Amino acid sequence: MSSLLLELEQDPFDGHEFVERLAWRSTAGRYDSFDAQSLREAFESGIADLKAVYDSHEKKCERLEMVCREEEKRHWLAVAHAQDLTRRSKTAFDALDARLAAVSAKVVYLGDQLEGVNTPRARAVEAQKLMTRFARFLRTDDNATDDDTDDDLHDAADVIQKLQLIAGELPSGQRFDAARALIARKYDSIERQLIEAFVGAHREDDRTRMRAIAATLVHFKGFSQCVDAFIETQQTALSSHSGNVFAEIPALCARTERVVRDVFPAPDHVMAKLVLNVFHGKLQDFVAKELSQLADAHDDRHLARLHVLFAQTSQLAQQLARSPTLALDQQFLTRISRHIFARYLDDYVIAETTCLRDKCSQLLRRYYESKNHQKRPTASALQMSLHELKRDLQQRIGRRGESETNVHSESFVSEEIAITVLQETKLALQRCRALCRPQDLSATALHVFDIQTQYLFAEHLDYGVEVALQAIPGPDSRTAPDVHFLEVVRQCNAICHLADKQFVDAVLPLVANTSRHSECLKKKRDTTQQLQTRLNAGLERSLAAIVGWVRALLAAEQRKTDFKPETEDALPLAASTPASAKVIRFVDAYVQRMRDSLDGHNVTSLLQEFGLRLHRALVDHFLQFQFTTVGAMVAICDLNEYRRCVEAFGAPLLSQLFAALHALFNLLIVAPENLRHAMEEVALERSLLLTFIQLRADYKTAKLVSQLK
Repeated sequence: MSSLLLELEQDPFDGHEFVERLAWRSTAGRYDSFDAQSLREAFESGIADLKAVYDSHEKKCERLEMVCREEEKRHWLAVAHAQDLTRRSKTAFDALDARLAAVSAKVVYLGDQLEGVNTPRARAVEAQKLMTRFARFLRTDDNATDDDTDDDLHDAADVIQKLQLIAGELPSGQRFDAARALIARKYDSIERQLIEAFVGAHREDDRTRMRAIAATLVHFKGFSQCVDAFIETQQTALSSHSGNVFAEIPALCARTERVVRDVFPAPDHVMAKLVLNVFHGKLQDFVAKELSQLADAHDDRHLARLHVLFAQTSQLAQQLARSPTLALDQQFLTRISRHIFARYLDDYVIAETTCLRDKCSQLLRRYYESKNHQKRPTASALQMSLHELKRDLQQRIGRRGESETNVHSESFVSEEIAITVLQETKLALQRCRALCRPQDLSATALHVFDIQTQYLFAEHLDYGVEVALQAIPGPDSRTAPDVHFLEVVRQCNAICHLADKQFVDAVLPLVANTSRHSECLKKKRDTTQQLQTRLNAGLERSLAAIVGWVRALLAAEQRKTDFKPETEDALPLAASTPASAKVIRFVDAYVQRMRDSLDGHNVTSLLQEFGLRLHRALVDHFLQFQFTTVGAMVAICDLNEYRRCVEAFGAPLLSQLFAALHALFNLLIVAPENLRHAMEEVALERSLLLTFIQLRADYKTAKLVSQLK
């Protein structure tokens, strides 16, 4: 039975496994001989044991249930007894509350009666005391010495303060003048003693005594002197010569705030006065000293230092305003902060714009001096036309000036200068954001942007582009052109990207939601369009010069025998001519320069225009020759090289044009009897087809005219 209980108490209990073990024990682990009778007896015995266990546990459960019912009855009795005690306690509490209310009403009534009796009596005693003391002053024999203890001093202060009020109500005349003068003298003496006692207690850090004296002095006229003396003593720990004054002020305020709240009856007023004295005293002296050292500076160091000091002061004000214990008003702190810099901010806008103009002008002057270049006025339209005429004449007679040769190889657009101007403008805008009044901020930002536009675009970029425009060689140049204008375009492109980013980041936030927003956008748009117009004109001339040299190179290098050899074996098949190789090398070099100069849609448009002009030049060039069958194959080899070169432009239109040109060249190698069929397969105008067919060397001998009619 015990082993059976152990098996039943296993966790978790598996019934199938229990039956298997029972069967295994009944057969003694032998599987070769099966005895059904013994197995049945074993199961019956196991079932009987399980039933005995079940009966035993059922009896235990019945006993436990009976015990629980008895325990529940006892608890219900305890709860009923507790409820009865609660009801009796509440009844007693209500009775006591009623008695307390009655007693308190009687106490209040008696207190009112006592107060009605004692208050007039106390007032009478106080009035008698004041009358006695006033009588002594009236007899002008008040020879009492100064009190020795604080208690006597406080009592005397209370009396003299009230006598001072009474003396102010007395009629004027000889009867009371002497007494009034004595009271005033005694009032001043006691007030002075209280202030001296407060200073002494402050020096000894006796806050209990300080608090008592401050409570007495608060009714005196000299209470502000007491506060001033306290503030002056506290400020002795603050040095205006320290370079870390902005870190010392919060620490001073934190230390002082604990003392002020423990001593003075109006701590917020005292702390505000302390901050006001610190800002208009030590801090203002520190700012004046720092800025006076740079007053004669002829650069932006004075403005930079002013910005740093103003930012540190504003940060200090925000730090004090965020302090939950100081309880200082943000507007009050902002007002006293700007008051420190008032005399510097009155002419700040003029100083900022003047300094920025001088800085930009000096940068440009030094740049041109480093180039040994004398800046000249920008050429007008008539002067530009005359310059172009002079340049064309010089090219035709084969001579060019030394100065123009130098201009070819030198750019007067500097990314370093542009970055410096943008950086100076950015710093000026940052100072404007901090130092300008809100109502003047947008106008000042627009003024600064105008200065940037004048010196960066009008004085530098426009001038550099204009000089580069004049240096672009003409389309009839007799030497390989060095079109340096593409480098100028690259520089202008990079500078414009930087200027656009700064415009969005630094300028627009200052003029947003103001009347000057649209004016600022128009100014930028006009400036950009003006520069874009100049760059487009320069790119137009550059393409003309490049394509002009391609035409000149083809005219000089291409021989008639390249496409019409004297013998059919004079040229190797599937080989391009040296002229095409030179042209492709020249074109590839400038294509790379164009890719380096522009980006995005601009470079795609420029390459497409270049490809169109190159295609026109090649067509005009090929139309000057006659082609044999072998020569036409050579021309097709040249054309394939040109096509591979132009495919890199990434313009589908160019691919179509060169494919059409290739189809036209195929007409030059078709047998005469197949020419009509070949023409029908080419989807081009008949006049164009006839133009190319006339380039065949056998056009007349093969009687193609009659065949094509």
